[in-house]
Amino acid sequence: MDISIAGILMLDGLTNGAIYGLLGLVTVLVFTVTRIIFIPQGEFVAYGALTLAFLQAGKVPGTLWMLLILALTSALMRVFSILKNATIDNKFSASIKITLRTLAFPLFISLVTYWLAPLKTDLWIQALLSVAMVSAFGPLVYHVAFESLEDASPLVLLIVSVAVHFAMTGFGLLFFGAEGYRNPNFWAYSAEIFQLRLSGQTIIIFISALVLICLLWLFFENTLYGKALRATAINRNGARLMGVSTQTSGQLTFTLATFLCAVSGLLIGPTTTVFYDSGFLIGLKGFVAAVMAGLVSYPLAMVGALFVGIVESFGSFWASAFKEVIVFTLILIVLLLRTLRSGSVSEEH
Repeated sequence: MDISIAGILMLDGLTNGAIYGLLGLVTVLVFTVTRIIFIPQGEFVAYGALTLAFLQAGKVPGTLWMLLILALTSALMRVFSILKNATIDNKFSASIKITLRTLAFPLFISLVTYWLAPLKTDLWIQALLSVAMVSAFGPLVYHVAFESLEDASPLVLLIVSVAVHFAMTGFGLLFFGAEGYRNPNFWAYSAEIFQLRLSGQTIIIFISALVLICLLWLFFENTLYGKALRATAINRNGARLMGVSTQTSGQLTFTLATFLCAVSGLLIGPTTTVFYDSGFLIGLKGFVAAVMAGLVSYPLAMVGALFVGIVESFGSFWASAFKEVIVFTLILIVLLLRTLRSGSVSEEH
């Protein structure tokens, strides 16, 4: 290996690491606020890439039908909850309001997508539609699968998270099929810097990751909802006593998470062929980065993700058949080091 090959591998590792970093941030965000290890994040990455691929082909994406089914399920659950609540006087009016509120945005974005899909609009418009549609899954998934269990133990939430992952993988196969898709680059640019070929897609990945991190920082530091999420992450009971709704916090958290996953799917789509189940391995690499950060630190999650990307890149050069093994073995090393540093901890603590 000479210096030019090492530079190419380093650039490739940092590019992938930037995407893994966004997923690492998603894992930390969801876990700190809701105590849920977000296993299905990879499916939302795949949904984002596959939705854009279908729109590129002039087809109505399968996410449209999944979104409508999930929205209808959520609306029915809310209506059923209202009908069971004996303290509500006008149950019919309340049911109508909650149904309209639940179905409004999913129905709107589905109609817009159904109208624009055959027209083969500009790539950036298709990207915005893809992100909006996948982001709409967030609060619905939280309500259907997790909201009623928000006070359950992390183990129960993990089991439900795994179940959601398998369900979404199955729906992905049903609505997208087994064929893989690769999206076009967002910027057809190429430049050579220090004997390294820098593509426009690579530049977009780095800029997007940096912009999203800055926006998240501004959101948590300067907005009321961001401070509410921080309060919920620090002390759920204390946040409840101060009037912060943990249910609203969970829905907002899942909306942010699915938004970041959808953007990650658009970024990774032009660099690799995406299948309905490709997101699982991608999401796991973000999880490795989050584990390096102890599932609590955003900066360490990003640093860990860049490290994972570099290890994967060099591992694929030296032993391509074992690159996934090398990456996932990092979890064992990190967990061992953390165990040795923290010592024994009682189960109640």
